[in-house]
Amino acid sequence: MTVRAPAARAPACPGETRRSTRWPAVLAGTVLLPVCDAGAPAAAIAVAGGLSWTALAYLAAVSGVLRLSGAQRLRICPRWSEELPWLAFAVAVPAVLVRSWVLVAAAAAGLAAGRLACCAGVRAARRHRLLAEPAVIAGTGALGREIARILREHPGYGLVPVGFADRLPPGTASGLPLLGAPEDLPAIVERYGVRHVLVCFPAATDAELATVLRAVRVRVSVVPRLYELGTTVPARYRDEIHAIPLAVLSPAPAGRFAKRLFDVVAGGLLFAAVAPLLGVLMTALLVRHGRPVLFRQVRLSRDGRPVTIVKLRTLDDPAPDTSWAVREETCGRLRRLLRATHFDELPQLWCVLRGSLSLVGPRPERPYFAARFARTVPGYDQRHRVPAGVTGWAQVHGLHGDTSIAQRVRFDNAYIEHRSCWTDLVILARTLGTPLSGLRRSRRSEGERP
Repeated sequence: MTVRAPAARAPACPGETRRSTRWPAVLAGTVLLPVCDAGAPAAAIAVAGGLSWTALAYLAAVSGVLRLSGAQRLRICPRWSEELPWLAFAVAVPAVLVRSWVLVAAAAAGLAAGRLACCAGVRAARRHRLLAEPAVIAGTGALGREIARILREHPGYGLVPVGFADRLPPGTASGLPLLGAPEDLPAIVERYGVRHVLVCFPAATDAELATVLRAVRVRVSVVPRLYELGTTVPARYRDEIHAIPLAVLSPAPAGRFAKRLFDVVAGGLLFAAVAPLLGVLMTALLVRHGRPVLFRQVRLSRDGRPVTIVKLRTLDDPAPDTSWAVREETCGRLRRLLRATHFDELPQLWCVLRGSLSLVGPRPERPYFAARFARTVPGYDQRHRVPAGVTGWAQVHGLHGDTSIAQRVRFDNAYIEHRSCWTDLVILARTLGTPLSGLRRSRRSEGERP
């Protein structure tokens, strides 16, 4: 990937340096609000009646509510008045932990005062370029050029535009260079130390932009289509620049450690619960069909890495790695029942405990078909951003077996973008009902078979 470098890059503001526009702003965005939300209420409670273990637990709960609700994001245009409802919500929800309304009132006053001071301090620091982030504007149209002008004239927004990313030149009147095309954004971000990307209708399709923005590891704000009209996006997920609304893309979901911890705990409990059933099924297969009872196969998981999965053997396919659909009437009644109820997947819980698979994620595919689908199905490779799973969002919607790959990709990528611990629990709960529905279908097909 090549990036078009400008002939000369003039600083967007006097004294601009990578040090002054990157690290202070990053630290402020990740540390300032959490510290303020914890320290100001603690100080107020200490003055009102003194800190105790109950008060500390209450403050931890308030901070947790603020964090989970998305109210600890440092906005481009912070407004204390818009944050008050969420501050009140965060104070009220954990109030059941304490019996003293004096403590709750002190926490509310301290939190509100701390946020007011924090917002005022952030705006002042931004005006003096102490909390300024380098930004690139994806889009050289009239709106992109207007946003660039606004950011240069109003440093209080805390963004320093370093250039544009688009396929058309912005013109000399913009005063900023063209750094590359939209597909060059990841390289531009790395080269210029960019911390924020503003997407303003560049010359690229939405599908192309989605692929590029998934590879960008910084904050991304998008001017929505028909931005002149109101939206139902909650205020805490909106932002704006001079009355131009921005939709803030969600940050990366829970990291690998949190996902792995969930897999170990939930997977261990499930494996212990199904171990007796699994022993019975393996014995039945051994008696009815002989050895081997288990079936091992290489499939692709995160970043396209091969992993070995284990299932109960339900097919005697001479070419299991390249055969897509196999006639189930050749399986035998026991094996058909295992496939219909998905009990043949139970040994994969052991793969979860070993770390080869996750409990929830896109289903792993064989290398032969993964390479084929990557060439023909848009977005298929994006499924490999997370570990493959025993069950997934596509599976609980009936997209397994000989079903549409394009629809599976849509569901899998939607899960990856919005995944959370709660989403995983919902998918697991819906998966538990799969054996019953499969059993009903199996009985219906047995009755229809002559």
